[in-house]
Amino acid sequence: MSDDPDKTGGPAAGDRKDAHLALAADPLALSGISAGFERVRLEHCALPECSLADVRIETDCLGRQVSAPLFVGSMTGGTAHADAINEALAETAEAAGVALAVGSQRASLESGRSQAGLRKRAPSVPLIGNLGGVQLAMEGGIDLARRAVDDLQAEAIFIHLNPLQEAAQPEGETDWRGVLTAIGTLVGTLPVPVMVKEVGAGIGPDVARRLFDAGVHAVDVAGLGGTNWTRIEVARRSEAALFAPFLDWGLPTVDALRGVRAACPHGRLIASGGIADGLDAAKALWLGAALVSMAGPVLRALTGDGRGTPDPEAAEQVITLWKDQLRLAMFLTGASDLSAFAGKPGHVDALAAR
Repeated sequence: MSDDPDKTGGPAAGDRKDAHLALAADPLALSGISAGFERVRLEHCALPECSLADVRIETDCLGRQVSAPLFVGSMTGGTAHADAINEALAETAEAAGVALAVGSQRASLESGRSQAGLRKRAPSVPLIGNLGGVQLAMEGGIDLARRAVDDLQAEAIFIHLNPLQEAAQPEGETDWRGVLTAIGTLVGTLPVPVMVKEVGAGIGPDVARRLFDAGVHAVDVAGLGGTNWTRIEVARRSEAALFAPFLDWGLPTVDALRGVRAACPHGRLIASGGIADGLDAAKALWLGAALVSMAGPVLRALTGDGRGTPDPEAAEQVITLWKDQLRLAMFLTGASDLSAFAGKPGHVDALAAR
């Protein structure tokens, strides 16, 4: 799952954001194209020479030690229901010992709805703010990003890129001039790392290279294959013919990871989009990601249909399951820690002919 788009507050925006949550938990929101993890084959090691109980997955994230290279990805914000979900997610992240990235903060900030309480619920894990790229490029965008970081006491901020989602959204912003320049300006002025993500259509090698050249700390490729915000936005339209051929437009996550890793061998990558379990997370790490985002599975465990009362314990159970699956995948390759796992053999099958 990816971010709710960045809009101003008010009743209409609130209704839209809560509708997004419900739609994101519906099967119609899933991409019709695979993220590609079924093509990734890690080589089985019949003689692992390590103990499963001793496999270590702890790592550093934004200067804090976390229990796994996983984090709860950006989902929503700006309404009472969304705030309740974010509070539950903060509790979940703290209990699980993983980072939390919030959804877009613009609506919350402009309506005076602070999310400062999230730091009290998650005092020991990294918190990551969020603002839309097209909004960053608008007048006052740099100041809004500073306010987003300050309000959350965040260790970093995500700037999300979502041109297709904005185009499909009835209320969307489609003037994307100046976004890269604004990102570069933010990198030079903000006291915390700036990270950039897509919301499900993927970031390719050329864009990633330009972002790293602008100084961003990390790029989340956020590829096609998971929660599909184009499908969600089109489901809200009365006339959708224009967007029918674009429902599964984008770069699948595996292809995005491979392409960006080849083009930016030293860039810090994050993986999201169609990562269904801990084995997929292991494959994403093996492909070169430093961190893996889990959003859709956590939301569904937390709220069921997107409207239910949040259940942090159920969400934490999903994270625990993914951790155990990640450890098992590493053990079965003979890797006792993340550093050793990176060098284990494997391959990626070619795409089947269409």
